[in-house]
Amino acid sequence: MAEAARHRSAGDANSAFAALERAHVLGQLDFVPHLRVHWQMLRAGWAAGDRREVAGQLMRIALVPVGHLVGRLPVGNTGGSNVSAFKPMAIPPDLERLIEDRDR
Repeated sequence: MAEAARHRSAGDANSAFAALERAHVLGQLDFVPHLRVHWQMLRAGWAAGDRREVAGQLMRIALVPVGHLVGRLPVGNTGGSNVSAFKPMAIPPDLERLIEDRDR
């Protein structure tokens, strides 16, 4: 999230969103970080005037509690509206190592 903020401050919206996608992969199994990253994605979509992203993030914000309650979260999903909210995705190797180190 800090990396996204740095990119946003530098005016690089694309890199900021890419950093949020990586933060989503890292944080999606924990409720609060998961909700926070979708909130930041919503803000990024709003700032860019991207109606599709805003609508997608509003839906995802509503789905976060449900996904956590029923234990159905698409592992590796990057969280943007350009992918299905229900599609598991491969986790990049560098993030996989971070997740493994965190879970030890």
